[in-house]
Amino acid sequence: MSRHHQKSSPSGGSTRSLRVGELVRHAVAEILSQGGVHDPVLESHLVTVPEVRMSPDLKLATIYVMPLGGRDEKLVLDALEHHKRFLRGEIAHRVALKFAPDIRFRIDERFAEAERIDRLLRSPAVQKDLEPDSDQD
Repeated sequence: MSRHHQKSSPSGGSTRSLRVGELVRHAVAEILSQGGVHDPVLESHLVTVPEVRMSPDLKLATIYVMPLGGRDEKLVLDALEHHKRFLRGEIAHRVALKFAPDIRFRIDERFAEAERIDRLLRSPAVQKDLEPDSDQD
């Protein structure tokens, strides 16, 4: 085993990639919240950055974003893609890495998935299964 082997954390990435992902997430969130990107779509939407996943070699950052209220996802994603070079340069200035990572943007689907699970749990079929059996007394 090499000397540079990194332990994996329970959530799947190495400690280093998780730490760098969090630094990149803070940098992108700060740039967007301060209006650093001059784009009418981004200026008219509040965009949250819930997660950034780094590749093991730290050369690719997948940035998960969600416009507030989940509206105009495609417009926001297109605007971020349009300003990708600028954002990559800003990340490079704010996060001290040997190489500026390539970045790609994805819509965060966790909120929609959580809502779907919540609806399932409240469905009549599941509620029926949760009722105590009166025959068991």
